[in-house]
Amino acid sequence: MKIFRFLFLLIIVFNGNKLFADEPSSWLKNEIDKILISYQSSDLPNENRFLMIEQTINNNFAGTGIAKFVVGEAWNKASNDIKKEYVKNFKRHLALNIASMMQGYSDQKYELSKSSLDTKSNIILIDMEIFSNTGSVVVTWRVKESKGRYFVIDLIVADISLVVTKRSEFNSMLKSVNYNLSEFNKILYNQNNESYQKIIN
Repeated sequence: MKIFRFLFLLIIVFNGNKLFADEPSSWLKNEIDKILISYQSSDLPNENRFLMIEQTINNNFAGTGIAKFVVGEAWNKASNDIKKEYVKNFKRHLALNIASMMQGYSDQKYELSKSSLDTKSNIILIDMEIFSNTGSVVVTWRVKESKGRYFVIDLIVADISLVVTKRSEFNSMLKSVNYNLSEFNKILYNQNNESYQKIIN
């Protein structure tokens, strides 16, 4: 699980050097580059960098759908206000993890392949090959088009799904609070605050 999380976060930090000219891949590269731009300026405060990452996550990940899936049965037991609070906490959780990994950014490279459509699920699949001194790894982005725009709904590394992995990770914490999403929000909120202080300082 830790290996998958590392790979998931790592893909955000790589600088693209090749892209096939199709709309979903162009959109994805553009969103990644928004984050990279913030790390190309050494004068930009850490808090500003984080806010750019958080905005990108909020705008381009299917946050509510992913958040709902990863907490399973706890979602159905919660009130609408608790659900809204949790979705907000979950999006910040993702942004903070990505910001933490971005601190090690050193101008690595990636290539995005031309996208393909899974006709059964109507989901767009975009392969990304990430290069390092020791080789490369392929990550598949799962993207959904909705209301005239694209959203990231999952990432696959070595046949392992981000959302399935997050569901397993969160389940152990939910179990400790008897799947009470309100109590889980307190845990996630406190974790986010601790991570935020580490990022901005």
